[in-house]
Amino acid sequence: MSFDDVIDRFGTHCAKWDMMEPIYGVPAGDGISMWVADMDFRPPQVVQQAIEKMVAHGIYGYWGGETEYRDAICWWMQTRHGWSVEPDWIFSTHGLVHGTGMCVDTWTEPGDGVVLMTPVYHAFARVIRAAGREVVECELVNENGRYEMDFETWDAKMTGREKLLILCSPHNPGGRVWTRAELEGVAAFAKRHDLILVSDEIHHDLVYPGQDHTPMALIDGIEDRLVMMTATTKTFNIAGTHTGNVIIPDPALRKAFGARMAGLGLSPNSFGIAMTTAAYSPEGAVWVDELVAYLDGNRKLLDDSVNAIPGLSSMAMESTYLGWVDFSGTGMDREEFTRRVEQGARIAVNHGPSFGNGGENFLRFNFATPRSVVAQAMERLEAAFGDLQ
Repeated sequence: MSFDDVIDRFGTHCAKWDMMEPIYGVPAGDGISMWVADMDFRPPQVVQQAIEKMVAHGIYGYWGGETEYRDAICWWMQTRHGWSVEPDWIFSTHGLVHGTGMCVDTWTEPGDGVVLMTPVYHAFARVIRAAGREVVECELVNENGRYEMDFETWDAKMTGREKLLILCSPHNPGGRVWTRAELEGVAAFAKRHDLILVSDEIHHDLVYPGQDHTPMALIDGIEDRLVMMTATTKTFNIAGTHTGNVIIPDPALRKAFGARMAGLGLSPNSFGIAMTTAAYSPEGAVWVDELVAYLDGNRKLLDDSVNAIPGLSSMAMESTYLGWVDFSGTGMDREEFTRRVEQGARIAVNHGPSFGNGGENFLRFNFATPRSVVAQAMERLEAAFGDLQ
């Protein structure tokens, strides 16, 4: 398989392409879908083979025995991230949005505050509000096109009602790979305000050359309040499995989370277990390295194209396949620049305000698609803002 292969996903119950027109009004006939965060690439052959083996067997009963699955997760975290995980630390959730909801349910009560560093992945706030909790936004500082943390300002916002902090590391949508010093600052902030720290590290495998992701679990002194979340779903483009790893080193936190999981009768599905076990392998690792190299080329194409258009700027991406594009330099209001992108360029993108405070002048572009599609999208974007040349 080549990442350059253009795969027609229409008519496959694909949210990214089949829902583009109903949600964004971008015509299915010639629109380009660059919104929801999945990739237009098939997963590695080792994952496909795992599913083909299940299909060939033809019986889809209850799954028994998770030893290989858990060992694969532990192997991946150790070999790819230098993080030693014990098998009994691992819970399988129905994806990491569900994992987030389980954390909110386990460690907060209705009316409690949950801290987010915004702008940030929009599903966090949706889940928090749906559970009757308060979203407490600690806005990141946009320092010359790079997000920075502002603990002094955030300290002043805390009231004592906050119980949980959700960190996105690496950051979506800004693409930041937080430094060890920044992560130490987050840990200290969580301790100062007695917050459970949930670190969503779903993008940790998609880091560009010259950058090093540090798992929050490797920061000293935070283990007694730390919940780690990882998954194969973004890395290997198998989001439809809805299988996530919630990894909890601390016994007391693990007991509390396990009790809620048991109380809700939750268990993983066999397809997710099989695909995760196959993906977290030497063959999967080779594929990921090839993927990141390809995405890096797409990243450069998007950056160069966007930054050549007067008034537009792309935040420098250190990770993820999600370009965060600032339109404030156009002088246009949000409705106008969004209209030009969606109706003029016929590109479906995520709207910045959905990510919280600080996202008002941004749109998020998913460039995990064949390079020819990215190139076409960038040509359309340039034409849509051609009067600014």
